[in-house]
Amino acid sequence: MRIVAVIPARAGSRGIPNKNIRIVGEHPLIYYAIKNALDSELITDVIVSTDSPEVRIIAKQMGVEVHERDESLCGDAVTLDAVIYDAVPKDIDWDYVVTMQPTSPTLRVSTLDSAIKYSIDNDYDTVISAINAPHLTWGVKEGKKVPNYTERLNRQYLPPCYYETGAFVISKASIVTPKTRIGEKVDVYEVPEDESQDVDTFDDLRCVAAALSGQKVAIYVNGNNGRGMGHIYRALEVADEFYVKPDIYYDINQTDVKVFGNTKHTLIPVNGIAELYQICKEKQYTVFINDILSTSIDYMIGLRSVMPSAKIVNFEDDGEGAVKADVVFNALFNEELMPNIKAGEKYYISAKTFMFYEPIHIKDKVERVFISFGGADPQNYSDRLLRIITRPEYSMYSFVVVLGRSKNNVDELLEYNKYDNIEVLYDVANMPELMSSCDVGVTSRGRTGYELAILGIPSIAMAQNRREEKHGFVSNENGFSYIGLNPADEVIESNLQMYLHMSKESRQRFQDLLLSHDLRDGRKRVMNIINSL
Repeated sequence: MRIVAVIPARAGSRGIPNKNIRIVGEHPLIYYAIKNALDSELITDVIVSTDSPEVRIIAKQMGVEVHERDESLCGDAVTLDAVIYDAVPKDIDWDYVVTMQPTSPTLRVSTLDSAIKYSIDNDYDTVISAINAPHLTWGVKEGKKVPNYTERLNRQYLPPCYYETGAFVISKASIVTPKTRIGEKVDVYEVPEDESQDVDTFDDLRCVAAALSGQKVAIYVNGNNGRGMGHIYRALEVADEFYVKPDIYYDINQTDVKVFGNTKHTLIPVNGIAELYQICKEKQYTVFINDILSTSIDYMIGLRSVMPSAKIVNFEDDGEGAVKADVVFNALFNEELMPNIKAGEKYYISAKTFMFYEPIHIKDKVERVFISFGGADPQNYSDRLLRIITRPEYSMYSFVVVLGRSKNNVDELLEYNKYDNIEVLYDVANMPELMSSCDVGVTSRGRTGYELAILGIPSIAMAQNRREEKHGFVSNENGFSYIGLNPADEVIESNLQMYLHMSKESRQRFQDLLLSHDLRDGRKRVMNIINSL
């Protein structure tokens, strides 16, 4: 059986100049169509129809025949029917002619061959590549816009609606003429969504470039009472920044899946590092992110050995393994001890919801106090503050206390809601809205401190452990009142009293210091560096 693939690639693209020869994913755009045709098990001959010297060079270098397209067939109004008919040699008895557009680089050769086989097995005159994309659409009837449906339904319940992708048209050679490639017996062949991209605009070009990059991303993250929960929150934020869906791994011996909340990301449990290594060896990720606190040399060497081509990115890693990472982001520390370390608040990744809130307005008097110590609160600061603020002298103030997903004694602390001026909440969904209702805050030196700073809320801060003592941003010079690790109740209360009675002018000075730091553009800086690796 003789099957010829004709790839039309003229030079005069108006929408995207030099479209067919632009380098996309390390190759000229037309390369992908030629490569699919050459790799096909069913296509016997490949012809490129062009008036472009550059396309001619590419085609010749790839070993395929070039048909010099006449100028009369290069205009915008010329249909592909005439172009394809002109390119097909007339001295050969062809069985099928396959039109392959160079603007569909994400098509896989396996899909192409399946479609050709489908055409042959079912004796179709023509088979056209399409994607099933049902939508609620409207048309025009008697000059009026009218719906093309009788009942409004969700997309998944609508009848099939096939859009041609332009990837291929498979035609029996006998029906190909200068005016048509469509016979009487016609069908569409549904291609997967990720193979349906057709490059017509610069936006299409960007999408195709991302798809052809072959980026495969994984994130390994753990969070618990001792380690803290900031890792989980940040991992989910970072996952949302990629144009592919990352695989998120966690160790079942260290992390309860409940701490991820109601995420739609792919969560994959592993039982120890050995299982993680085995999966990574099979998957071969291009980008692998660790958000597990300190890494060891042995762990990083093992990771490198199973994924030698992966770019490895670590967050908050001050372990010996940090030297083996391509880049380490450490927003909580200020010192860049090695060339691959990016440290300081400019690499802090804020939760997306905080981007929609402006800093609070400093009132004449403090009325409402925000208290939260992250997801775990291992020092039980929440418990201690609650015991303090139940005393009568605090009844004139309103307190909101937020408990995180990993707090141990939540039910016990929720009992404090019996006090009229105290509101204890668990696992709050809209934290910035709650924070914005408060005048001052009390927190630890992790993620919550940054969130309070973004909103310009003057705050008292305490360290949860020795590691947090080293955190640089939540400090007196940056607008916080930092009172150390595990301070006495008297110290906590004296600072709370100071804030409750602090003048508007003093709180304004604290806010000005907090807002002098750019904490909103960290995700952009981090992703620019990751994408440039």
